[in-house]
Amino acid sequence: MDAGDILLRRRLVDEGQLEQLRRSGAEGAASLIEKAVERGFVDEEAALAAVGAEVGLEYVDLATTPVDLSLLKSFPTRLIHRQALFPIRRENGQLVVATSDPFDLYPIDEVSAATGLSVVPVLSPRREIDRLVKMHLGVGSETIDGLMQVTDDLELLSGMEAEASELSDQAHEASVVKLVNEILLEAIETRASDVHIEPQANGLSVRYRVDGLLLPQAMPPEIARFESAIISRLKIMSRLNIAEKRLPQDGRMRLKVSGREIDVRVSVIPMIHGEGICLRILDKGSMSFELRKLGMEAETYATFHELIQLPHGIILVTGPTGSGKTTTLYSALIEINTPDVKIITTEDPVEYQLPGINQIQVHAKIGLTFGHSLRSILRHDPDVVLIGEIRDLETAENAIQASLTGHLVFSTLHTNDAAGAYTRLVDMGVEPFLVASTVEAVMAQRLVRRLCPECRREYQPIHDDLPDDFPFDRLRGPLFQPVGCRKCRQIGFAGRFGIYELLVTDERIRQLAHDRANTWDLKRAGVEAGMQTLRDDGWRKVIRGDTAMDEVLRVTKGDRTMTVARPVKASAG
Repeated sequence: MDAGDILLRRRLVDEGQLEQLRRSGAEGAASLIEKAVERGFVDEEAALAAVGAEVGLEYVDLATTPVDLSLLKSFPTRLIHRQALFPIRRENGQLVVATSDPFDLYPIDEVSAATGLSVVPVLSPRREIDRLVKMHLGVGSETIDGLMQVTDDLELLSGMEAEASELSDQAHEASVVKLVNEILLEAIETRASDVHIEPQANGLSVRYRVDGLLLPQAMPPEIARFESAIISRLKIMSRLNIAEKRLPQDGRMRLKVSGREIDVRVSVIPMIHGEGICLRILDKGSMSFELRKLGMEAETYATFHELIQLPHGIILVTGPTGSGKTTTLYSALIEINTPDVKIITTEDPVEYQLPGINQIQVHAKIGLTFGHSLRSILRHDPDVVLIGEIRDLETAENAIQASLTGHLVFSTLHTNDAAGAYTRLVDMGVEPFLVASTVEAVMAQRLVRRLCPECRREYQPIHDDLPDDFPFDRLRGPLFQPVGCRKCRQIGFAGRFGIYELLVTDERIRQLAHDRANTWDLKRAGVEAGMQTLRDDGWRKVIRGDTAMDEVLRVTKGDRTMTVARPVKASAG
């Protein structure tokens, strides 16, 4: 009896499905179960548990099972990579090893011969075994293992360091390509926005930025020996000069993964111990520019939706790098993009191509700056203009001129809150009366991580443990905290959304801006008019169970002094 017969007898597949699987060329239990899972016929855990019960093997969930990592020191690495085995624990003098194929016992015999121990196989999904391999041996560890074997052979050619290096580059070309691809694929699979490859005194560090936080990525220690080959490969992919190692370089590459187009921006900087590389991953297939789904409260969205349909004026979005400003602006443009509206953007760089919108890539080296391109844009009769960022007085004055001549202008600024945008423009040299008359609203924003809905856990907060400005009087139930599960890769969070602070320029704000009022007075006026601060919007999401308290504390400052004057609104949703 094979795996197909077991699945049929256990009614996990029907005869028609089994016939399809066998016609597909599936050979062996692991292959048949894998194809059944791919086609949606059966759940992998259920299939393995059924097959295990028939052949007398225990099914083990590696996501919750403790693993004795000390066993890796004496376990043959080649069997982990080639046979998809992983040691779990020693029990009564026997070695418990996870496998995804219950009918292939030859690798188990190899383990027994190599370790001298009696081996007890248990069943686990292949993806869980692969996850453990990446976590504890590192991404690309199998490729590194193969490279080391070849390198050891080449190192026998003593006295030929340069020549050996050249021969090594030729001999390892395919393996280095595979290694770099594995690093990139793992980053894309984990939804990383950035990959940091950094040379250190004691090796090569690789970190992925996932949902805004940098997470160290396990890598085989031997990877440092192939640092130059990895960097050269990435430079070649980015069309950079591989011979230049003294100056910073910027490039980009385009990838296609599972039918999805992915842009990668590459930055190379020479550092003390070598060249550091930062890869910014722009996954076009996973982006959704829908204003309603960014995390705005209902009243904030309604007000912002009205603002972006104004005939003229300036609307600014502020926040630090990586706070989602571009996503908010793109979503706003798409919401108002109709055949009777001409929209032109000038960006540095153009991160995503938007259908129906005219986008300009800034090239400062040849003189195509934000200010210069904006002057030319106005001769193309636009209705709406987006300026990637207001960085200097020239750009600010051109933006104001555009708004005064009947255009709606969107742009970004780097300020800590919404009120700071008015004073920042004045500090640049813009006349206060121009700021007061053209800026219609400022949206400040931050990104917080969303609690994984599958594993978040309730808890009852204690009043004394909460921050001073937490609205305890609005709390009607428990709060939630992260736990970690298979779906969120044991992190406890899955994805991000925005928290927002929308300051509309009413008559009082205009007067304060005209009078060169400081940021504190502008913010107080906004709060007294009903503005919800970043902190307060974050607390709403915490109370609703969308995010954790630590996330709000991480990205916002307290409003304890402000809350005295602010009217408390009922929590939306």
